Amino acid sequence: MSKGRVRWGRVVLALLLLIALAYGVWWLVSGRKGLAAKIPTAVAFTPDVEAPTGVRIKVEVLNATTTRGLARRATLYLRDRGFDVVGMGTVREQRDSTLVLDRSGHPEWAQLVGRAMNARVESRPDSSRYLDVTVLLGGNWRAPPLPFNP
Repeated sequence: MSKGRVRWGRVVLALLLLIALAYGVWWLVSGRKGLAAKIPTAVAFTPDVEAPTGVRIKVEVLNATTTRGLARRATLYLRDRGFDVVGMGTVREQRDSTLVLDRSGHPEWAQLVGRAMNARVESRPDSSRYLDVTVLLGGNWRAPPLPFNP
């Protein structure tokens, strides 16, 4: 290989490294808003909503969308907030918006889950179920981003 080719190769490599460095500095200075600002969020999460201490609120989470794994993500989200998710699954009925159903006659518990999920709450008591609340996940519910754990 000639010295001219080696020299041009080093120049090109130095230019690529300089461009990558400039992009990294721009990304840090811009506040990392580039991609994150373009991602739409349908639901504002309220991390301060938690189940009361010493109270076991039994919740069932049902996925009423075509998005696979949404009930599992909602289950993890609610369990992180202290709710006892005793069942999860899928229903055939497709929903556009999330609905929280009060099953046990404790509207304050359903309201807590509704605030955590940013969803509408209705009372539909059902004494045949061993549940306090049923969550029907609609197309508007988005799971919060998972924390980065390397």
